[in-house]
Amino acid sequence: MPLRSDIESVLVIGSGPIVIGQACEFDYSGTQACRVLRSEGIRVILLNSNPATIMTDPDLADATYVEPITTEVLSSIIARERPDALLPTLGGQTALNAAMSLVEEGVLDRYGVELIGASAQAINAGEDRDEFKQVVERCGAEVARSVIAHTMDQCHAGVEELGGYPVVVRPSFTMGGLGSGIAFGPKDLERIAGAGLAASRTTEVLLEESILGWKEYELELMRDKADNVVVVCSIENVDPVGVHTGDSVTVAPALTLTDRELQRLRDIGIAIIREVGVDTGGCNIQFAVDPATGRVVVIEMNPRVSRSSALASKATGFPIAKIAARLAVGYTLDEIPNDITGSTPASFEPTLDYVVVKVPRFAFEKFRGADPALTTTMKSVGEAMAIGRCFTEALNKAMRSIDKKGTCFHWEGPAPTPAQTAALLAGVRTPTEHRLLDVQQALRGGATIDQLYEATRIDPWFLDQMLLLEEVAHEVRRSPALTAQVLAHAKRHGFSDAQIAALRGVSEDTVREVRHAFGLRPVYKTVDTCAAEFAARTPYLYSSYDTETEVAPRRREAVLILGSGPNRIGQGIEFDYSCVHATMALAERYETVMVNCNPETVSTDYDISDRLYFEPLTFEDVMEVYEAEKAAGPVAGVVVQLGGQTPLSLAARLEAAGVPILGTSPRAIDAAEDREVFGVVLERAGLPAPAHGTALSDEQALAVAERIGFPVLVRPSYVLGGRGMEIVYERAGLEDYLRRVGAEPGGAYAGGPLLIDRFLDDAIEIDVDALYDGGELFLGGVMEHIEEAGIHSGDSACVLPPMSLSDAEIARIRRSTRAIADGVGVRGLINIQFALMSDTLYVIEANPRASRTVPFVSKATGTQLAKAAALLMAGSSIAELREAGYLPHSDAAVSDPLDPIAVKEAVLPFKRFRTPTGRGVDTVLGPEMRSTGEVMGYDVDFPRAFAKSQAAAYGGLPSEGTLFVSVADRDKRAIILPVARLAELGFTILATTGTAQVLRRNGIPSVPVRKLSEGAGEDGEQTIVGLIESGAVDMVVNTPKGQGARADGYSIRAATTSADKPIITTVQELQAAVQALEAQLRGPFKARSLQERDADRARRRANAIEYQ
Repeated sequence: MPLRSDIESVLVIGSGPIVIGQACEFDYSGTQACRVLRSEGIRVILLNSNPATIMTDPDLADATYVEPITTEVLSSIIARERPDALLPTLGGQTALNAAMSLVEEGVLDRYGVELIGASAQAINAGEDRDEFKQVVERCGAEVARSVIAHTMDQCHAGVEELGGYPVVVRPSFTMGGLGSGIAFGPKDLERIAGAGLAASRTTEVLLEESILGWKEYELELMRDKADNVVVVCSIENVDPVGVHTGDSVTVAPALTLTDRELQRLRDIGIAIIREVGVDTGGCNIQFAVDPATGRVVVIEMNPRVSRSSALASKATGFPIAKIAARLAVGYTLDEIPNDITGSTPASFEPTLDYVVVKVPRFAFEKFRGADPALTTTMKSVGEAMAIGRCFTEALNKAMRSIDKKGTCFHWEGPAPTPAQTAALLAGVRTPTEHRLLDVQQALRGGATIDQLYEATRIDPWFLDQMLLLEEVAHEVRRSPALTAQVLAHAKRHGFSDAQIAALRGVSEDTVREVRHAFGLRPVYKTVDTCAAEFAARTPYLYSSYDTETEVAPRRREAVLILGSGPNRIGQGIEFDYSCVHATMALAERYETVMVNCNPETVSTDYDISDRLYFEPLTFEDVMEVYEAEKAAGPVAGVVVQLGGQTPLSLAARLEAAGVPILGTSPRAIDAAEDREVFGVVLERAGLPAPAHGTALSDEQALAVAERIGFPVLVRPSYVLGGRGMEIVYERAGLEDYLRRVGAEPGGAYAGGPLLIDRFLDDAIEIDVDALYDGGELFLGGVMEHIEEAGIHSGDSACVLPPMSLSDAEIARIRRSTRAIADGVGVRGLINIQFALMSDTLYVIEANPRASRTVPFVSKATGTQLAKAAALLMAGSSIAELREAGYLPHSDAAVSDPLDPIAVKEAVLPFKRFRTPTGRGVDTVLGPEMRSTGEVMGYDVDFPRAFAKSQAAAYGGLPSEGTLFVSVADRDKRAIILPVARLAELGFTILATTGTAQVLRRNGIPSVPVRKLSEGAGEDGEQTIVGLIESGAVDMVVNTPKGQGARADGYSIRAATTSADKPIITTVQELQAAVQALEAQLRGPFKARSLQERDADRARRRANAIEYQ
């Protein structure tokens, strides 16, 4: 069936902010869908609250709404735009839940909008646990025995019915396993099922018999209207059932199934997709197989594009989201060509002649006290993927792609003793981030495969492969000489030069020289979807120590762009955005070559760059790609400034090896990081910085802190996302910090000296993104943080244009920015953080690279900074870019009173992390970044924009109810006016004794409540924590008192997060919240597209030029 003629416009719902369980893979699938629908001549209307994505670029849709994803906003967009259809299957659980709310409220029927991609019935059949159970049984397969519960009493009764503990708890309609877990007793059940009932859209949980330790598989399927079904990919989890698939090491294709077993899973999967009725798109089905009996149980299905779909797309080269979008508008699989071969249709199932391994990346170190055990609730923040000719090669490459200390197999020091091996065997019973490394160390210590299988339930085949790595390592270490044969054997199993160097006790450079002397270099193979049966037209390449290379020669000059690797807190999708923009901007002049290893992102889509290398971002791997490209044709240079700290940290070594670095030189990058050199730049420019010093030992650190005076801000050298950064208020606090950081891998001084700055209390923090070409500066955006200095810029809400800075102050900021950019030697982007305190503008730090605010500034100002930066690096000037229309004539120093206001708000993952006893982790913000994503509120004034940002990030602020206030003494004066206004608006105010007294003296009625430390009252009066947990409080204001997590404040904040209520931890945010609540009372949000706002801005600019 050809394209439907009755669909002229489609509303696509994005997935909103990046959160754990719903990350950039939905930006990738949504971007693909928007591009495909537009290429078919369909008008695309997009709603997504996330400014950091490529998807929300104004070029990708006809009308882009960066607004909260709520029923109210969606209804107003539908009324305004009148789309013919709504496509909700590409925006994760957020989009599915939003679409179901529209169906239930009758909005789609009222406006005659058709749901495409999946019907409401199919969504319900896949998502509703009870309905899905019946579907599976009708298909002749089985699900784990289970009971549905809506209350805690029903949960306890359900456990009895299933024959006792352990039981698995799964809520309906949630994402990334949120609220799910394994209960081993009644206490666990109360904790997990209570959270699950709260997390579920329908207050429903499923209790299942435990299938812990079974093998887990997934199938990715697609079906069209003509009932053609293809199985795109089989994926196997290395970890057995009990670890969320997003947190498990996974392999494609499945490696330990017999042909007959795989066929059985295929038959069940195809029967289910037909029975559920997914007929225009993809779905993902998860299975468990009992290794003892072969019994197959269907765990669940997602009737939409899922996290695994991105992995399956990148693993096979089969673009699931692109094809799903085409199916949704009428095509069938046999009518859609396969992009990669150009000669086969999409109804040909992909065939793999290689192995793909995905390894998750975690961030437990960011959340003190968090339980590191892996469960059915997803906790990883990112992932890396690698491709190899065998499992061991792909596994080793994936482990080193994680780009984190202590995540690769190692053979340092003596082998574990029998006692240590016994301890390792006991430890690997609990799945954790480092379980595979512990398994490898246990093998080193002499543990057997049977012992490890009994402890971990990891399939013996995988354990045997790890034993093979152990044997290869032994051969490398024991060989009398590093012969070509020994070296080639190790390389074929994925060993890096650094691992071989450690085994031989020589340097990495020596191993590389020996390897090159033997002529041992990787060749690059193509991902072609068909095991080389047909020629591939798209150069999507991976390395292997094989015989022939498939890198085609070229005539045009090439530019290599290094991506940012796996997502992590502090280095996320924003950097991928800049890399993709660089590719787009440079494609006219050069062949663009992308090097990256993150399967979730747009940059690793095979048709974004001219060539894609799916490789780890290590010095060895990048150098080999550079050499391969140099052999294929001329190379102009490498771009390292756009992918965050990962490629930046390679810059100096690449340059030393003779690789031309485009844009800002590695020497200039170091000048900004090196305290003393940067101090000279500031001195020459006459710019003040807070008093600071550096230390290489604990004694020096304490002496520097005493000299410059407390409070101080301490941090290690070369970090991103404020890793290890803390504000310390007294000497004891600094001693505690040094003790904690010293215990981490590498210690406090591994990356260079410890940096210590005087902390500026009560300063306004300002973030600046600018472009510099060596002569002229373009000020991209000046953002003012809503919270005071001391909260990491990635976690602070910020506003653009700045709310309280005069034109004269902005002019001063511009002059300072130019002086720094010139002094450091920037060519391209620079991000500077200033602090304004009692009329002095202090320079906090400068980063001569793309920052995480670049996408936000670009969306808010309508100027695509990353594209301009890429062209500057390639030699253009700002004047030329103005001439070509990339940059406007005036920059952010010229204020436009009619410009809308943009507020960026961070989204934090505290809900996902609990201490081992089940309490929440502390939610206080500080100088170390903890947010996973962001949203943008965009409107005519600050109160409305802030209200939208809160609605998009946390579901909004309550407009009535009960407010609890407890603040530090220093904040008591500042809260009087905002709290008085909230009381006027009708809120009931609860407060701790001290705060209540201050409020009463100021004529604000408030009810004193008991602190946790005071315990319940004689007459059973609950403590404030009890009141919050019981749902009696709608919003909490709690500012922390100085250093450390004080027991009361911590308990209040943890209880509020668990109850999913808004929590405000700074006075500035409280003032903004009051303004936002007043704006909400003025009526519903008005939505306008970025394209309309950009057109208004262009008109005003044209008139201003004419007027001049």
